[in-house]
Amino acid sequence: MVEQSLRGKVAIVTGGSRGIGKAVALGLARAGASVVVAARTAEPRAGLPGTIHDTVAEIEAAGGRALAVACNVREEASIRDMVNRSLDEFGAVDALVNNAGIGGYAPFLQMTLREWDLNMAINLRAPFIACQAVAPVMIEQGGGSIINVSSHAATNIFSSTLGEDHDAGIALVGQAYGAAKAGLERFTWGLAVELGPHNIAVNALKPLRPVATEGFRAQRPDADFSTWATPEDMTKAAVYLAAQDGRGLTGGIVTAEELVRRLGL
Repeated sequence: MVEQSLRGKVAIVTGGSRGIGKAVALGLARAGASVVVAARTAEPRAGLPGTIHDTVAEIEAAGGRALAVACNVREEASIRDMVNRSLDEFGAVDALVNNAGIGGYAPFLQMTLREWDLNMAINLRAPFIACQAVAPVMIEQGGGSIINVSSHAATNIFSSTLGEDHDAGIALVGQAYGAAKAGLERFTWGLAVELGPHNIAVNALKPLRPVATEGFRAQRPDADFSTWATPEDMTKAAVYLAAQDGRGLTGGIVTAEELVRRLGL
């Protein structure tokens, strides 16, 4: 059993108001980290539970430290403000989890340029900006860890979000979403090489199968989620990766379930 302590560390989690991001934020806090919970949702939204303040309240109720930061990852200024507020509150950034994302399953001939641009902006451009904002901080501190949350869509043409029977309506992954996640994995791989000499680990983390999050449940209220995963393995894997630096695991495209099983997390 491999156990990781993040006591004294500071972690930023984007998309931390619900779903995988919320679960990861809670897990990092349980491991001892002070957590910056960043997302657009600062106020409750109809049909979609969870806000950054709800996540922070859960962390604090369990004895942890957290800061809620409203952040629109489509805007460079908002991302840089998120990092600056993290530094003002906690004085460091030891781990960054680029989790905020948007899905897309529109067929190519029906896809609008706006949908393409939105997927690229949130799933690929935003992590680039966030990494550029935290890397100088981590270099000055002597190390850190960056985790880019990817998807099986990066390397699979078909989506398994409709079930496990490939004859029962398995859909093509939206080209924008799949291309953005593939780009994110290539970005991760290259960034690990560039930032390795500064003792910074950079890894991509993704689930082996779809995770039943609040967002998916809202999008597909009639779907059968019985075969879907929970965020538990993603959380355990994220805690492990957040504890890495350039001397540990870096440059990996990591599947959460496989890492958890191999390390006995």
